Amino acid sequence: MIVTGLLFGKLAKYVKLPNVTGYLIGGMIIGPSLLGVLDQTDFSGLEIISTIALGFIAFSIGNEFKISYFKKVGTSSIVIAIFEALFGVLAVLIALLLFFLMTHNLTIENLRFSLVLSAIAAATAPASTLLVVRQYKAKGPLTNTLLSVVAIDDSVAIMLFGILVAIANAINPAAVHVSLFHQILAPILEILISLGIGGLFGLMITFGSKWFTGRGNRISLTIAAIFLTIYIANWAGGSSLLACMVVGAAFANTSDKYEEINGLIYFVTPPIFIMFFVLSGAELQLNIILSIGIIGLIYALFRVVGKVFGAWFGAKISHADKKIAKYLGFTLIPQEGVSIGLSIAAASMFGTESELGAKIRVVILATVLIYELIGPIVTKITLKKAQEISVTA
Repeated sequence: MIVTGLLFGKLAKYVKLPNVTGYLIGGMIIGPSLLGVLDQTDFSGLEIISTIALGFIAFSIGNEFKISYFKKVGTSSIVIAIFEALFGVLAVLIALLLFFLMTHNLTIENLRFSLVLSAIAAATAPASTLLVVRQYKAKGPLTNTLLSVVAIDDSVAIMLFGILVAIANAINPAAVHVSLFHQILAPILEILISLGIGGLFGLMITFGSKWFTGRGNRISLTIAAIFLTIYIANWAGGSSLLACMVVGAAFANTSDKYEEINGLIYFVTPPIFIMFFVLSGAELQLNIILSIGIIGLIYALFRVVGKVFGAWFGAKISHADKKIAKYLGFTLIPQEGVSIGLSIAAASMFGTESELGAKIRVVILATVLIYELIGPIVTKITLKKAQEISVTA
C-alpha cells in the first residue's frame, strides 16, 4: 500500500493534483473495483490502520485549536461551523422533501428517510483537508479558519445527527417510543465523554513531556496517549475522532512543547496517512456510482450548496474576512470516515432488510467517492485563488 501510494502520489504531483487524490486513485486501482490486489476480506484486518490514521489526523487538527487564536479572531470559526453544518443539512432536507412532494410520495417513512439522510450532510472530512494544507504549506486567514471549522464541525455534526434521528424515531408509528429528551441526550453524552477523555490525555502529554525530556520518549508518550484515547473513547461510547481532537487542543493550550512534539509527529505519520488513503481508495467501489439515483444526486449537489451558503452566511454575520466568506464553503466538500459511520447508524434504524436503510448506505458511499476525488482538488484551487498557497503549486 505504501509503494502504491508513493507511486500514485508522485504521478498526481506531475499533473498538479494533490497527493491525496493520487493515493485514492491508486487505492481504487488495486482494490476490488479493478485489479483486486486488495479485496473485501482484507479490509476488516486493515481497519486498525484507518482508526490510527484518523486519530493522528484529529490530534493534528486539534493542535490548531488554540485559545490565543480565538482571542485574536473572536468566535467567527464557531459561528461559521454551526451555520455551514446547519445549512448543509437544511438544503438537503428541503430538496428531498420537495422531491418526494413533487413525485406524490411524501409518506411518513420517506419523511423519516429524508431527516436521517440529511442529518449526515453536516459531517466534513478532516483528513484530506489536512493533507492538502500540509502538502502545499498553506498559510493565511482562510487556512486558519478552515482548520478551526473542520475541528468544530465534528461536534456539530454529531449533535445535529442526534437531534434529527430523535425526531425521525419520534414520528415512527411502529416504534416503541423512547422520550425525545433521552434520544437528544445521547449525542450530548457522547460529546461530553469525548471531551473528558481527550482533555485527560492532552494533560497527560503536557505533564509527561516535562518528565520525559528525550525526543524518542516524548514521541512515544504522544503516540501512547493517542492510542489510549482511541481505545477508551470507543469503549466508553464516545467519538474517538472528537476525543483525539481534544487531546491535541488540550495539549496545544497547556504546553510550550506542543510545536516541538507536533513537528516530531509530522515526520512519523506520512506512511500511516498514505496507507489510510490507499485503503480508503480501495474501499470505494466504482460500480456503486451507477446506483446513486436521483436521491443521491440531490444529496451530492445540495449538501455542497448548503455548506457554501452556510459558510458565507456565518462569515458575514460574524464579520469575518471577506476572503473567508467568499472561499471557505468550497473547501468543505470532502466527506469520509464520520459520514460512513453515521450512515451505518442511520441504516440500522430502518433495519438490515429495509430498502431505505440500504439506500442510505449506497448514497453515502457513492457521494463519498465523488467528494473524495473532487474535494481535495477544489480545496487546492480555492486556497490558490485565496493566495494562501504558491501560484506555481
